[in-house]
Amino acid sequence: MRRGKPFLALAAAETLSLSGTRLSTVAVPWLVLSATGSPVLTGLTAMIEMLPYVLAKALGGPLIDRVGAKRIAIICDAASMAVVGLVPLLDLFGVLTVPMLLPLVFAMGVLRGPSDAAKQAMVPDIAALADVPLERVTGVSSAIERLASTMGAAGAGLLIGLIGPGQALIVNAATFAAATVIIATGIPGIRRTPAILAASDARPASSYLDDLRGGWRFLRSDAVLVSIVTMVAITNLLDQAYHAVLLPVWTKNAGHGPELLGAMFAAFCGASVAGAAIAAVIGERMPRLIVYTVAFLLTGCPRFLVLAVDAPLGSVFATLAIAGFASGFLNPILSAVIFERIPKPLTGRVTAMNTALCFALIPFGGLVGGALISTIGLGAALLLCGLAYLAATLFPLALKSFRGFDKAVA
Repeated sequence: MRRGKPFLALAAAETLSLSGTRLSTVAVPWLVLSATGSPVLTGLTAMIEMLPYVLAKALGGPLIDRVGAKRIAIICDAASMAVVGLVPLLDLFGVLTVPMLLPLVFAMGVLRGPSDAAKQAMVPDIAALADVPLERVTGVSSAIERLASTMGAAGAGLLIGLIGPGQALIVNAATFAAATVIIATGIPGIRRTPAILAASDARPASSYLDDLRGGWRFLRSDAVLVSIVTMVAITNLLDQAYHAVLLPVWTKNAGHGPELLGAMFAAFCGASVAGAAIAAVIGERMPRLIVYTVAFLLTGCPRFLVLAVDAPLGSVFATLAIAGFASGFLNPILSAVIFERIPKPLTGRVTAMNTALCFALIPFGGLVGGALISTIGLGAALLLCGLAYLAATLFPLALKSFRGFDKAVA
């Protein structure tokens, strides 16, 4: 039980911060869409948050290795609480405008990037402290992430309907505050083993840029990691277009409100909790490549097509549930593959660089979604994005280097 306490603390902190972040990913686009009626401006707002998020996550890797993941997570979450809290405060006094919102959204991205990277970098150490397989820890973490997303999405729809999108973000600020306290008090400072200390002492002193380049060189030298980054970056672009613009516009055009939007997000994320929980139990025994491929085929293209053909709401929710269940298997497998291929002294910089590259196209997802709707219409945009998702999912299977996906690397 004592060895498991740090993992419980990390799980609780991630649940709080991720549920609050999911709330903001529903509230902010709805706030802009309601105020302006512009899909393009809604997508631009999403880009303004995600672009600094990606850059800050990539550049923060060496700092995580040098300063420590726990300290970075505490500083960034505390600052996020203050920044997010300004939105409901300005909204309360009736002075919140879109030009005023955009710098705050930018700051949210800058702070969330290093915070998320720091929490991710803690996972191998937490697994070692708890003495459990890495797939089990990543599976539980994924289930927690999905549960937090479900809570945040469902709560977002209700809160936006009750108090408006601006005031709903006060809950996001509160979750960051609670996460800060839990990480500060519940997770011990990770001690380096003698082997890692010896390896660090043997290396010559390096600059921040040297550390950053070292993480990049290692990442690009691993064909499996490069294949994962390429495919996930493309699917993340399409997912962002779906979440930030395509689905909200479809919901609004169909005559529904934010409650239905939150319910659809919750249906997807809720089903993914079950998938992630199963992956946590049997993850180390699953054939990775087969599960990975089938899960991506189910979780991607069908979500777009069911909206493109204007299927009944029952079919939409059924498709989202199946897609969500399948998606629950992805993060445990991907995270285990990534962590076991990275040497311990490089964990912070390489995991941060890897995640940042996977997220590199997300800032443009909302902009792409808005531009497609404006040029070819909502139905055609959904169909095109769905087919692109299918092509991106199948592409890595044609690469010979991707066969190393199933091979565990010490």
